[in-house]
Amino acid sequence: MSSIVTFLGTDSKDRTTVAIATAKKLASEGNKVLLVGLQSRPAFRIRLGIASTTEPVEIAANLTAIELSAATLLENSWEEVKKLEAQYLRSPLLKEVYGQELGVLPGMDEALALNAIREYDLSGQYDAIVYDGTGDINTLRAFGLPEILNWYIRRFRAIFEESDIVKALKPFVQPVSSAVLNVTWTADNLSDANNPAAQILEKGTQALAEKRVIAYLVTTNDEIAIATAKYLWGSAQQIGLTVAGAILSGGEATETVTTEFKPLSVTSLPEFDGSNWQPLVDSLPDIMKSEAAPQPTAIDTAEKKIAIYLPGFAKKEVKLTQYGPGITIEAGDQRRNITLPPAWQGRAVTGAKFQNGYLEVTIG
Repeated sequence: MSSIVTFLGTDSKDRTTVAIATAKKLASEGNKVLLVGLQSRPAFRIRLGIASTTEPVEIAANLTAIELSAATLLENSWEEVKKLEAQYLRSPLLKEVYGQELGVLPGMDEALALNAIREYDLSGQYDAIVYDGTGDINTLRAFGLPEILNWYIRRFRAIFEESDIVKALKPFVQPVSSAVLNVTWTADNLSDANNPAAQILEKGTQALAEKRVIAYLVTTNDEIAIATAKYLWGSAQQIGLTVAGAILSGGEATETVTTEFKPLSVTSLPEFDGSNWQPLVDSLPDIMKSEAAPQPTAIDTAEKKIAIYLPGFAKKEVKLTQYGPGITIEAGDQRRNITLPPAWQGRAVTGAKFQNGYLEVTIG
């Protein structure tokens, strides 16, 4: 299994530069590295000095690069879906629909990229995968998708299983899931936690919890860049993604920057001259070291308390609700669903306070 690192921040050129320098650093340390970019972001290939490639290509010792194309990823699976539809439905509806047309859906690039990264991770070929995505809220939604789907499936499983639509499409669900996700997922075994599709979601959630996936904030001394990075930091905590540090591009960190990102360490990188990567590589921190990063969520079983770390948010921006066996935290436009430990289920929230960036919830 690979370690996966990604970057969050406003300036796509800076994020791409840091991502490439990170991949070079990890490769120079003897790791087999896959550097993943999106074809829709030309800075990736310009900075690397390579032609666009939608297949993995080795660009240096231990370093392979690929650009993911949403259209290509969609079309590869979509043609299989249409064949299956024609086989299982008397009047196919999708024969005039092209896979590329689904690319207009918000966040589709990131969702497809996440599934591709999952497959490269499972291949066992790489020690580390460096992902240069959009670096914004869409990246976070993609990484948070397994946990969100897991929660909704658990919450609405009984309703879903009794749905007339699901009953009608039972013959179609399994072959389509096989074509798109390469797993066997039927309407009948949805409630089985051991079915392959459920395991994909569970493994995605575990990868975040085990800090196998980490992120770095990329910012400058600019006030807006700092505020955006802090917002993304808080949003990352909402999906359980560990933020291991902040990287300041092209300058020395001011006291303001250092203070704003406490307790994260802030690493300053020199200006990139467009050709010499070594000064950037030498300035980077120990990328995969995240022990000191604040935990997104901490559960104190003895005190029956849950602490959720939400940097970048004010008290008035945080909302807490309880639904059945879990609680839901809303901050900004992100939602975090936390399932209570079995021993706490059936108990109500008896107190909540927000201070020093933490929401502390007490269960009665």
